[in-house]
Amino acid sequence: MEVYQPEVVVLQCGADSLAGDRLGCFNLSVKGHADCLRFLRSFNIPMMVLGGGGYTIRNVARCWCYETAVAVGVEPDNKLPYNDYYEYFGPDYNLHIQPRIVENLNTTKDLENIKNMILDHLSKLEHVPNAQFHERPSDPEGPEEEEDMDKRPAQRSRLWSGGAYDSDTEDPDNMKTEANDLSANSIMKDASNDDL
Repeated sequence: MEVYQPEVVVLQCGADSLAGDRLGCFNLSVKGHADCLRFLRSFNIPMMVLGGGGYTIRNVARCWCYETAVAVGVEPDNKLPYNDYYEYFGPDYNLHIQPRIVENLNTTKDLENIKNMILDHLSKLEHVPNAQFHERPSDPEGPEEEEDMDKRPAQRSRLWSGGAYDSDTEDPDNMKTEANDLSANSIMKDASNDDL
């Protein structure tokens, strides 16, 4: 947080690390899972909290319920209120689940080594440059007048005769006259042949 100094945090709260989940080898309780959210909230930075994975749906629902409460600073009751899905949360109908009792194979030395390695990697990263927002220039005074297509000055249609444009003006009205005469004569000739 000191290096990046973010203005906002997007936190994805995947629940597949919970006890009882197929990938739950971390054996986390719902409260333990929410401690990460609590820690990030302590920085008082705006956050967007997203859900994520999890294979035991009833525990994913418990986790997201509790983390929503933590996000808004509320401590919900452990006893779940009756609802249409109440039977899914039996037999105890509690918000919090009990982690399995397993042997903790993490030694203090291993955890310290992992922490030091992570901090070493982080120290080698440059901070992310911030994209600065700038105020947009204000719109011109008053709305622009829209062009009225009915009042537009009439333009005569032009057919290109294949002649060259005058290089000074590049105006098709200033085409060489010989090319215009040739073109006009060939059009007239074609029209008279059509009458036959």
